[in-house]
Order: sequence, then structure tokens, then C-alpha cells
Amino acid sequence: MRKAEITRKTTETAVSVAVNLDGTGTYNVKTGVGFFDHMMEQLARHSLIDITLETKGDLHIDDHHAVEDSGIALGQAVAKALGDRKGIRRYGSCNLPMDETLSRCALDVSGRPFLVFKVNFTAPKIGNFDTELVREWFQAFAMNAGITLHIENAYGLNSHHIAESCFKALARALRDAIEIDARQADRIPSTKGTLT
Repeated sequence: MRKAEITRKTTETAVSVAVNLDGTGTYNVKTGVGFFDHMMEQLARHSLIDITLETKGDLHIDDHHAVEDSGIALGQAVAKALGDRKGIRRYGSCNLPMDETLSRCALDVSGRPFLVFKVNFTAPKIGNFDTELVREWFQAFAMNAGITLHIENAYGLNSHHIAESCFKALARALRDAIEIDARQADRIPSTKGTLT
């Protein structure tokens, strides 16, 4: 089983995360940020990665540190659980419809972190959640997981749908990319011989 745990503590947040890449999509998420918890639950459920995430942060300031630091720790946990990345399919992509919205994700579990984020929201907030924090989370996650990640919203009207479709598209693409390929289970999927 590909599992990992990460604990990250700063003066702004305390984050503990555990992942099982070969799970069933179970989750236990408590960050104090309701909409963000919902997104992490969607990520777990649709990637089939079991995620336990607890974040205690300076929410009296705003949600920024809690969301960003959760992305950092979750990315580190995924990278640790992947190990040398032997046998993975490596690439994944998904076109994800949600009502009037369509979002796309393409990714490479390459060890070379990069984010392309082409998403425009129709409102600055979803409830009390700042929509600009969606990009902050994707940036933190991609950089720390070592993933080349492209996220694009093709169209949509409702900011909740736009955000949720981005997280679900990531989940489905990630599920495909980290799955073990039976045809090359003992090989690293790179002519370089390394993805770390």
C-alpha cells in the first residue's frame, strides 16, 4: 500500500495529513473552512485516495494560510506516498462537466512541478470563501507533489460549479496518473530512469 503521513507546523497553521493512494476515496477533513472541506472531500472521493486532513489555522485573519498550507502538506504526502513513482501511468487528463460548467485537467506526475491555471470566476466569493484561494491551493499542491498541472475552465456561470469541477477534474486525472500500470509495474515511466 502506498501510504504517507505529513505533519507541518508553522506560526500560522498546524496541518496533519495522511493519504493512501490505493484507497477507496474515504475522507476525514477538518480545516475550519467549510467550502474548502467540501472540495477536499470531492478530491478524495473521485481520486479514490483516502485522505485524512486536519488543519488548525489563523482563521481570525482569513482562510489563506489554512488553504495554502493544506495544499503544501497534501502535496508532500502524495509525493512521499508515490516514492520513486515506479509503475505509475504518469499521465492523466479529464474533461469534467458539472451542470453548465466544463473544466479540464491534464497532468504529468513528472517530478517537475509547474502550474498553468486558466480559470476565471464569476464572483469573488463562494459563501465566505475567497475564490482566489482556489488557485493558491492548486499552486501549493502541484509544487509540493511534483506534478506538472494544467487546469482550465472552458466555460461556466456559477462559481461553486467552476471551483468544484476543477477539483473533480484533478481528482479523476490524478486517479488515472497514479494507478499502477500492469504492463510496466516494475519500471519507472521515463527514459531518464527517474521521476524524482
